[in-house]
Amino acid sequence: MAISETVMILAGGTVVLAIVFGIRVAIRAVAGGAAPRSDGGEASGGSGAPDVPGVIALPPLIFLAFLAAAAVLEAIIPLPVLAGQALARYLAGAVLAVCGFVLIFMAAGRFNAAGTNIPPTLPTTALVVDGIYRRTRNPFYLGTTVIYLGLGVAAGSFWAIALVVPLLWVINTGVIAREEQYLERKFGDDYRAYKARVRRWV
Repeated sequence: MAISETVMILAGGTVVLAIVFGIRVAIRAVAGGAAPRSDGGEASGGSGAPDVPGVIALPPLIFLAFLAAAAVLEAIIPLPVLAGQALARYLAGAVLAVCGFVLIFMAAGRFNAAGTNIPPTLPTTALVVDGIYRRTRNPFYLGTTVIYLGLGVAAGSFWAIALVVPLLWVINTGVIAREEQYLERKFGDDYRAYKARVRRWV
């Protein structure tokens, strides 16, 4: 049985993004990983909580899992959309993906300039509130969501687009909410003031 174009785009995108993520992890490991902890491994405030947010999984893995799930669903129960508008889908998807990568690179640049860690499995050593962080508190997740949508649109996948709703629920509850609690413990009023003036997404 022939593999549909929709499944090929979703599966191919999953593989490419997984490779990119793997390369980034390998580079970080070779470079020595985390910046040194400044507080003995515990969040400030004397709570005794570990100096990490305790997210349910690395966010890129969550996005990859949903993208792979969309590919599987399209293979089992194909529900393509805009099947006759390939060029429009490809262009729209490419624009979305490029915008997503731009957001991620802007966010990474601010983290690197501040000298703090990007992965939520490592301690945050500085509160970043400038640059793209003046517009959104979560440019990494916003950018990755836009890339995910870009692949879904390019593939013309109903499943990929529909799965955005549970995907964002998982990211909001399993990642962002935990990160926000951690940042409130660690940075207190500074983070609460930042949270009050900048939206979680856009």
